[in-house]
Amino acid sequence: MTYVVTENCIRCKYTDCVDVCPVDCFREGPNFLVIDPDECIDCTLCVAECPAEAIYAEDDVPEEQLKFIELNAELAKTFKAITEKKDAPSDADEWLNVKGKLKYLER
Repeated sequence: MTYVVTENCIRCKYTDCVDVCPVDCFREGPNFLVIDPDECIDCTLCVAECPAEAIYAEDDVPEEQLKFIELNAELAKTFKAITEKKDAPSDADEWLNVKGKLKYLER
């Protein structure tokens, strides 16, 4: 099992989770983070650190978010590794908990 970043991260992209990852499995896109499933060691540390509550164990991903399992694996191959926390976008709090953000995902 691996952990998966879901829709609530889109346009929020808080990076608190990155600081606690012992294996640097996070990848950064323009407005979204993903977890590389080949690197994740299932330590759970990132879950509690995510202010957007966007990270789930693969087996616990809500049904309407299941597409993010495949999306994390796909984008992890093209997004660059991120190993240190960065400032969130200035409008991140405005996007927190907005539904239907998949259409805003930038690859």
